[in-house]
Amino acid sequence: MPPLPRSATHLAVLLALAALSAPPSLSASDENLSQTIIDLQTAALADSTAIDLLRSLTADVGSRFAGTPGDIAAVTWAEQKMRQLGFTNVRTEPVTVPRWVRGEARGHIVGPHPLRMMLIALGGSVGTPDDGITAEVVAVDSLESLDALPGDALNGKIVFFNQRMERARDGSGYGRTVGIRTKGAAAAARKGAIATLIRSVGTGTHRFPHTGQMRYEEGTRRIPAAALAIPDADVLETRLAANQPVVFNLFLGSRYLDETESANVIGEIEGREETDEIVLLGAHLDSWDVGHGAIDDGAGCATVLAAGHLLGRLSQRPRRTIRVVLFANEEFGLSGAKAYADRHAETLDTHQLATESDFGAGRIWRFATRLDPLDLPQAERLAPLLAPLGIDWYENTGRGGADLRPLREAGVPVADLTPDGTYYFDYHHTEDDTFDKVAPDDLAQNVAAMVSLAYFAAEIPMSFRHLPPEETP
Repeated sequence: MPPLPRSATHLAVLLALAALSAPPSLSASDENLSQTIIDLQTAALADSTAIDLLRSLTADVGSRFAGTPGDIAAVTWAEQKMRQLGFTNVRTEPVTVPRWVRGEARGHIVGPHPLRMMLIALGGSVGTPDDGITAEVVAVDSLESLDALPGDALNGKIVFFNQRMERARDGSGYGRTVGIRTKGAAAAARKGAIATLIRSVGTGTHRFPHTGQMRYEEGTRRIPAAALAIPDADVLETRLAANQPVVFNLFLGSRYLDETESANVIGEIEGREETDEIVLLGAHLDSWDVGHGAIDDGAGCATVLAAGHLLGRLSQRPRRTIRVVLFANEEFGLSGAKAYADRHAETLDTHQLATESDFGAGRIWRFATRLDPLDLPQAERLAPLLAPLGIDWYENTGRGGADLRPLREAGVPVADLTPDGTYYFDYHHTEDDTFDKVAPDDLAQNVAAMVSLAYFAAEIPMSFRHLPPEETP
């Protein structure tokens, strides 16, 4: 969504926080905890640090795809900003990342009635021959429909995955649809197809195709894969509905280069007592090579940096250490997440809680946890402290975000703060992921929620129990 003026909702939250005081029935320690969180929320909602950081990242660095000069520039930017914001122990940890070059992409309907189409290579796709691939198109509406076709039905054909993504506040439509992007090419190749097109996994009607990672399978032929802009997918659907053969020409200049080095960037607000216990706030520093990476995930980087900055300004630091981690290469393989988990494997038991900001900057409306059932009363304590921001506790099925997957699987407790994703997938992984899509007041509310969760987890006397790696509540 485009930036909005300071909203009535935002002002109402500020006024509500100003009127709050800790309930008199609380103990002195609980009263201090509650009042500090109220003060932090009030400060966050009035602070411009996050939007200023996002403006700088998108204007001074721009896209930050793994292994590119933008990726290297982003690491330098992040180190400098952490130091300016008062973080300590600022450092980088090396991460080996793949390098894939998108190259040129073009396609058109050859006949009947020639028509140029807007498309983009899916991340990781192989290229085509110099003259492209020209073949008849066969449409399927899902991976299941593809599997139901006879074994030779797609020999020499281009498969068009015509599955629509449903718009949803929680983004759940993405999970139900993204399989055509990640698995479609491998599944089509097993049926003899020579290339795949997909309807962009996104919402809206913009004529920007949505990229994203796809994966091949060992032992399966690698075929080119591209996404059509949603309006262009509509046109192809209409042509195919006329029950006449539709011939398509696809050219992709994609290719792989040798692996290279990037880095996770880490900074801390050192705890006053339990300095070795960590509350981790994560976001991913990389972006796709299209757009400027504002909503994915510049907004997340700005949120966790601004939250850490506010915590570092407290007259009394939190009990535990706040660690902000800006992960490398989330988009193209979770390289930074895996590297962090491997490097810190011996100390993961010191991680009190981990959370990640990686779903744009819509207003956060719910939070979820993944805690040992014996620790759930702590989520019930936190809920009323987030309520003034319009946030409700959801359930104990938190996932923590993609970069926290290795930590969650190792048993580290995690929490989710879920932004309103109604419009997120209009811009996700497109050229239209730019600074103007983030509303400053919404971003400030994200910071207020993040700083509340972080302070709560860092300050409460008890340590959360870790879960057995194989157990999910």
